Amino acid sequence: MRDIKDLTLNELEEALIDWNESPFHAKQIFSWVYKKGAGSFEQMSDLSVNLRKRLKEDFYIYGLSVASELRSCDGTEKLLFKLRDGNYIEGVIIPAEGRVTGCISSQVGCKFACSFCASGLSGFKRNLTAGEILEQILFLKTYAPENKLTHIVFMGTGEPFDNYDNVMKAARIINSEYAFNIGARRITLSTNGIINGIEKLAGEKLQIKLSISLHAADDKTRSALMPINKKYPLKKLIDACKDYIEKTDRQVTFEYVLIKGVNSALKDAQNLSKILKGLRLCKINLIPANPIRELKIEPPNKLDILLFRDYLLKQ
Repeated sequence: MRDIKDLTLNELEEALIDWNESPFHAKQIFSWVYKKGAGSFEQMSDLSVNLRKRLKEDFYIYGLSVASELRSCDGTEKLLFKLRDGNYIEGVIIPAEGRVTGCISSQVGCKFACSFCASGLSGFKRNLTAGEILEQILFLKTYAPENKLTHIVFMGTGEPFDNYDNVMKAARIINSEYAFNIGARRITLSTNGIINGIEKLAGEKLQIKLSISLHAADDKTRSALMPINKKYPLKKLIDACKDYIEKTDRQVTFEYVLIKGVNSALKDAQNLSKILKGLRLCKINLIPANPIRELKIEPPNKLDILLFRDYLLKQ
């Protein structure tokens, strides 16, 4: 059986035509799955009994299950999903004033072994399908306030650009007016710096936001934190971001995790300001590191964080 969420609207229309059914039903099915959250084909009451039977024989809607959930005092909720093959991934609901963001995974595990990230501790298992990516959103919606997500960020487990085709297929369905209908500018892809992925995204006719996991402003430190930097060093990465901005006229966000004794000194702030100075549209998101005992990671003290931030604000 196939996951019906692996099909785009056009692909579902083609499948229906092959069954001698009207392609119009594809929009009805999309609405049932993505807008109404139908858990079975039997619920699709505006479809014929025969079509519902055929759909049930060939497709399934849900393949994930919620293995556990954790809620923090600020309303953030983390869900651990179990996949059909027994693997696990995470999704997070992040409520804030005027928005509710769903943070989703793109892979099972991660192969890039960033030294500050717990996602790669168990190694890389496989890519997620487009359907598995989309199903995370269906579940997150049911747990979100008022069953609504306003923004989606690909910042969970995995590297989105290492699963580019499935991620972009999912992103287009997220954006579709017949599915989640979330604006492209409310969808963010985060990458550790895979340059060919940045170049491909610049050519997409979809105004998705780009976020770069930077985390250091010199090659020695960044290569120690993120081995991907040895393949895509900072100069090439920043040049790719500059080209992306010029081609798309869209802002790039640089994520910077502050780690005590590693990348949080004043000289690091100075280097960061220097390497980003030539970028016309960019912003920096400073993130105090989450303590990870296995990786011996901890955040700087509050004063060092404020000094780092204040230096950048003055530039």
